[in-house]
Amino acid sequence: MIVILKQHATEEDRQNLIEELERYGVKVHLSEGDQRTVLGLVGDTTKIDKSVLEANDAVHAVKRVAEPYKKANRKFHPEDTVVKVGNTQVGGGNLTVMAGPCSVESREQILAVAHAVKAAGATMLRGGAFKPRTSPYSFQGMGPQGLDLLREAKEETGLPIVTEIMDPNDLKYFRDIDVLQVGARNMQNFDLLKALGKTDQPILLKRGLSATYEELLMSAEYIMSEGNPNVILCERGIRTFETYTRNTLDVAAVPVLRKLTHLPIIIDPSHSGGRRELVVPLSLAGIAAGADGIEVEVHNDPAHALSDGPQQLLPEAFEVLMAQLKTVHAAVHAEA
Repeated sequence: MIVILKQHATEEDRQNLIEELERYGVKVHLSEGDQRTVLGLVGDTTKIDKSVLEANDAVHAVKRVAEPYKKANRKFHPEDTVVKVGNTQVGGGNLTVMAGPCSVESREQILAVAHAVKAAGATMLRGGAFKPRTSPYSFQGMGPQGLDLLREAKEETGLPIVTEIMDPNDLKYFRDIDVLQVGARNMQNFDLLKALGKTDQPILLKRGLSATYEELLMSAEYIMSEGNPNVILCERGIRTFETYTRNTLDVAAVPVLRKLTHLPIIIDPSHSGGRRELVVPLSLAGIAAGADGIEVEVHNDPAHALSDGPQQLLPEAFEVLMAQLKTVHAAVHAEA
């Protein structure tokens, strides 16, 4: 249930109403926007008489919410959430570009790529230190040593770090990492989600290979219900019957999620297309659909990459992509 307050409602009116609602045993979450203030009620609201609430002088409207996700629901939080990451922000009309190699492979590699993507205009450095791989014989990442190399790249370039965490027991290695990524395979690793919810670090939550929109939002709810509101959603392609591409980018996810949730949304053109030549058009399609940014893979020697070489852009191709992204982003926001 949500309670929308009138614009003239005072702080005293609001506090009295919150105290009254809490007597019913529900939790009340306050969301203040530029245009209106909303109280979101979480818990058993069946005993609350809607008509009694509507009679309150401070109340504009009362609505029951059927969706099981509350904190991630736009109805509870009408204003778009903007997630602050270091010296940049995700959402709020900003163009976020997370760029870097699929895997951290060496000091020389990550520093070279970090400087290249920074020069081209990337806002964050992505790179995998812990890698979930389909085959147990594939490169699994450098682990904590890879995180140290990412920190060194951040120190040299100033770019915030985005990297994947797979196990809640590894949180001790990630205390100073700017954005913790939850991969598609871990979208419903609920122990991991709850542990991340107890931190205050931004979380990049990727959609599972076969997950519905509601399942993605329920995973975000796991994180937010533990107290961490800093969630960024990522559409990274879903599994369909098509085999030409690695996955199928669900461009419709951007406007649909925009309607359902207040959380920022980015797309991953690399994992969805799986082919270098598809990364640019998929990136532009995502931004044209209204995404807040992209997470894209860039490597200085993709032919010899230890993972996902065919989908990684060369730095010079990324530089061209950045110019195109800025043009499309400006056009979308000019129309808005």
